[in-house]
Parts: sequence; C-alpha cells; structure tokens
Amino acid sequence: MTKPAIELLETEDRVLAGAAQIAIVIGASLFVALCARITLPLPFTPVPLTLQNFGVLLVGLSLGSRRGFAALVLYLAEGVAGMPVFSPMGPGGLLQLLGPTGGFLLAYPIVAGIAGWAFEEKAGKIAKKTFTRAAAACAFAEIYLFVGGLAWLAFLTHSFAQALRFGLYWFVFAEVIKIMSAAALASGWQRFHKVQP
Repeated sequence: MTKPAIELLETEDRVLAGAAQIAIVIGASLFVALCARITLPLPFTPVPLTLQNFGVLLVGLSLGSRRGFAALVLYLAEGVAGMPVFSPMGPGGLLQLLGPTGGFLLAYPIVAGIAGWAFEEKAGKIAKKTFTRAAAACAFAEIYLFVGGLAWLAFLTHSFAQALRFGLYWFVFAEVIKIMSAAALASGWQRFHKVQP
C-alpha cells in the first residue's frame, strides 16, 4: 500500500472510532433519561424517588470519568433544551434545574466523573475492578451528589434541617441498593469482558 492510502485508512479509522465514542455518550445520556422515567413520588418531600442516580453511577463506572462526565453534561443539555429526559414529576426544561431536584441534577456530571475516576485504572498500574472498588467509587460519588442536592434544598427552604428531611432521610436505603446494583453490574461486566477473546 502507498503512504497516502495508509494515511487515508488511518484517518477513516479515527473518524469511525470518534463516531463510536459519540454514539456511546449519546446512548448513555438516553439510558439515564430512561432511568428518570422510573419515578415514585413521595408525599412528604418534593424530591421523588427515581432510578436516575443508579443510571448516573452505572454510566460513570462503565464509561470512565471523561465519557461519563460528557454523557451527563449532554443529558442536562437535552433537558434544558426541552427534551423529556428529566423525571416526569417536575416541570421539565430549565425550570427543573431551578426546582427542588436542581442541585442533584446539576451534580450529575461530576458524580459520574467521580465514580468513573475512582473505578479507572491509574497511572499504568493494573488495578482490579472489583465489586468492592466499584461500590466504594459509587459511595464516594454519592457524597458529592448529596452535598450538591442538599445545599440547593437548603438554599430553597432556608433550612438545612428541612433540606435533610426533604432530600436525605427517605433516600438512604434506596441509595444503598442503587450503589450495590451499579457496582455489581459494572464489576460483573468487567469480569465478563476480560474473559472474552
């Protein structure tokens, strides 16, 4: 093969690889949107119980810090643009980010980034992507999620105690289940992926 032909093939390979990465990020944003549709309103809080957090954690663990972050930035952009990607319990669009769940939503890109970063291999070292490591990555990311969500609720309600009542106490058990489920799926996928030829 001539040098120009080789260069053309390499360029085509880079374009295809880039298109595949874009498709993965778009697909991940839509996966979180599907998770947002599974929502349970709670009568004692304006914050519904939803699978969104599970989707965010799984995207971060599966795609890594950069692609996970990008997928959730895209997810927020889709919501602000008016696409029905947020929980149906809110007004949708930009108003959803200004409502009681806004702090949680705005934290999602960083939550996915933290989960992905904590689960990734570091500095050329071979790190085992175990269930324990995935669960720890999710727990670490959830701390940021609740700091952002509760800070916004405290701002809206003018009461940190009220923010805790609205955004934390009723959700702890469900979040533990989401963390364990996301960790089990991500670590299981890693094991399955390693044994494939």
